[in-house]
Amino acid sequence: MFFEDAKTAARLVNLALTSRDKGENAVPMAGFPHHQLESYLGKLIALGMRVAVCEQVEDPKKAVGLVRREVTRVVTPGTVIDDSLLDPRESNYLAAVTPGDPAGLAWVELSTGRFVAASFARRQLADQLARIAPAECLVAEDSEPLPAQAASAMMVTRRPAWAFALATAREGLSKHFGTTGLEGFGFTETSEDNQGVRAAGAILDYLNETQKASPAHIDRLIPYRVTSALELDQASRRSLEITRTIREGRREGSLLAVLDQTITAMGSRLLADWVANPLTDAAAIDARLDAVSELVADVRLATELRESLRRVYDLERLLARITAGRASPRDLNFLGRTLRTLPALKAKLAERSSRLLCDLEGQIDLCIELRSQFDAALVDDCPLSSRDSGFIREGFSPELDALRDLMRGGKQWIAAYQAKETERTGIPNLKVGFNKVFGYYLEVTNTHQGKVPDEYIRKQTVKNAERYITPELKEYEEKVLTAEEKSKELEYELFVKLRDAVGLVRRQIRVTAAALAELDVLVSLAELARARNYCRPRVVAAPILEILDGRHPVIEAIEPQGTFVPNDANLGSDASRILLITGPNMAGKSTYIRQVALI
Repeated sequence: MFFEDAKTAARLVNLALTSRDKGENAVPMAGFPHHQLESYLGKLIALGMRVAVCEQVEDPKKAVGLVRREVTRVVTPGTVIDDSLLDPRESNYLAAVTPGDPAGLAWVELSTGRFVAASFARRQLADQLARIAPAECLVAEDSEPLPAQAASAMMVTRRPAWAFALATAREGLSKHFGTTGLEGFGFTETSEDNQGVRAAGAILDYLNETQKASPAHIDRLIPYRVTSALELDQASRRSLEITRTIREGRREGSLLAVLDQTITAMGSRLLADWVANPLTDAAAIDARLDAVSELVADVRLATELRESLRRVYDLERLLARITAGRASPRDLNFLGRTLRTLPALKAKLAERSSRLLCDLEGQIDLCIELRSQFDAALVDDCPLSSRDSGFIREGFSPELDALRDLMRGGKQWIAAYQAKETERTGIPNLKVGFNKVFGYYLEVTNTHQGKVPDEYIRKQTVKNAERYITPELKEYEEKVLTAEEKSKELEYELFVKLRDAVGLVRRQIRVTAAALAELDVLVSLAELARARNYCRPRVVAAPILEILDGRHPVIEAIEPQGTFVPNDANLGSDASRILLITGPNMAGKSTYIRQVALI
């Protein structure tokens, strides 16, 4: 970093500030080793900075003069996809808000590809932003200020007004998705939907600018409909401590933390979304409850599923990195390991009684062809960098195997050449050797100098022997010396082909990842219900709430046993906006919920 950037970074992350030149025109400079990029990126992003990463984009060996460099990406709080910079249990949203009333609101999770758009009355913006909790929010330069409390909790990025234009948004989104319009995603030409589309268009424009490439893993835009989830205002979310505590703003101590028994990072993020957006449809609620009930009753099934899920990696974020071209061989290896667990996991879900579990079984795609490629190509322990070598399995590429054989000295070729020359010349003790000064050579003892062919070129005299080279041996030596570089280049080409193969089935992998996340949540809720002896509520479409021996799940988990006293609740028609999570009392007496109002 140079100039003011160097001064700022030196102050923020405690770097030594130096200068390139001395004297009055000295240029301030600060930096760190390139392999520490992710560490310092994390620190700078956490401090609310935007970071432009500039890299060499030309092979130094082929460059004439200075090696060409370009800004390859701009990293901001809402555009982070590097696994080391993200909390695996939490979503990291980039949002955009359009001017006007109603206001358009869109949000995307770049690390997973989830992209949603909607419109809300301006007065609801604070509540919606509190629900989504984006890390960064885009607004137009001429837009009215965001609600103060919401703005203080995220980075606000001003964008040109034209980035929110409807025509630009529709054209950009349609081009990105390869469609003639957005009707297939559920968006109409109404003014309300247009506001959400404008916000989505601004996000896509920002991603194209910062990522220096189209985010291909974002392959659909989801319309958010208010009727599908319970609307909670900002004050209620805060006071109920649903996902964060009031005092420290931490996950630990919240309702979410107490409920989260998930195995995978995908499941943990999905549970957070479920808790923040409670369902309002009785059929959808019962579908989840049916699945959880079956898993509670079948302990063996639930246990086996949890064991299978332990071998599942974060498919959502793996897919995003692979599609964005930022994956490592280890990422591909993790994807391959996950694919290997799917057949057994899918088989366990076959012929289940609950409709939801059956649906999830149908959504899991085994990606057999891709899995076969990965099994054949990748070794068990892959490196972090695609420029490292040794991650392609022996036998996958004959050309690569030949280069590796050369790198190892080509013992078979040397032995064959030595045998051939011994037979041709009649020199019984002729041998092929190697040293760093002369490379490969033929050594002939002094007693057999009379048999040395004329085409042998003398290179060195040693005690009791002479060393020679031949054109054929020098040609082989040249192959050996260039084998390592060619091997690395070929291995990288094979890696790129494997990475591109993932892109061909990215939709199937995305659907599979979503199914695995939902399965993880259902299994974890069953585990929770069994461990704490929770019971299933009965949901009715009436303003009634009747609870016997209700308990507080958070207090029960964090306070000593017996601290919370179970209590009843019997509310009538004015109880239609109450949400209460209950279970048995500390003595093991089951809570009985006769009726719960449909909220």
